[in-house]
Amino acid sequence: MIRSAITVSIVPESMGGPFVYHGDLETGIAAAAATGFDGVEIFPSHANDINGFLLRGWLQKYSIQLAAMGTGAGWLTRRLRLTDPDHSVRAAAQDFIGGIVDFAGSFGAPAIIGSMQGRHGDGVSRDQALDWLRMELNQLGPRAHAHGVPLLYEPLNRYETNLFNTLSEASDFLETLNTRNVKLLADLFHMNMEEVDLAESIRKAGHRIGHVHFADSNRRAMGFGHTPTKHIAQALMDVGYEGFVSGEIFPWPDPQTAAAKTLESFRTAFGR
Repeated sequence: MIRSAITVSIVPESMGGPFVYHGDLETGIAAAAATGFDGVEIFPSHANDINGFLLRGWLQKYSIQLAAMGTGAGWLTRRLRLTDPDHSVRAAAQDFIGGIVDFAGSFGAPAIIGSMQGRHGDGVSRDQALDWLRMELNQLGPRAHAHGVPLLYEPLNRYETNLFNTLSEASDFLETLNTRNVKLLADLFHMNMEEVDLAESIRKAGHRIGHVHFADSNRRAMGFGHTPTKHIAQALMDVGYEGFVSGEIFPWPDPQTAAAKTLESFRTAFGR
């Protein structure tokens, strides 16, 4: 069953970014549940910043699931990336991501690698960057598997990375890994910039898709831009997708309106 989720960031530096709820975690979880979402996608500063006992209690209290956890704060606040030319930075990036993999995995949720993938350039060739990325994913994928969840890899638009920008390119790369436990995150905002046909790209990626970011062309709530929601929803259903569709979007014009519009568009698209 395809389920709905919305983003909650507890990273002060992320204010102004594509997260609907910011600040106090319980308040964000409560608002998501009251709106009617099935899950929350949390963006933490570090795995150690969240009290697991409290989080488990809040999820139970508000009858909502943890959909996924982002790792992007490792780049945003610490400038860590898996393809950095400095070995110590790459090691710190893997340790940072690994902590979130373990924390999220204990809740049955996957961790997301997006901005922390980095890029090639500045003395690092593309082949070298991809070798480092392959090595890191081959270690982090099994770590997620130990918790019974996939690791999510997110292709980004050309302005955020020069590694992989489309689902097809990223899917081909995942085939070169030793681990089969890395899935794709299909972010509709990035796809609007890079894919020729969003629905067809989803159909071609098929079972490789493990999570979806439900964002319109302008990164506002779905329905506030020009993304063909109906065709994308049909493509996801056609490939048998059964994960979360999560609103990683700007809180425009305000958090609650953005959340309500996301859920309205989700229910219209998926018939729930």
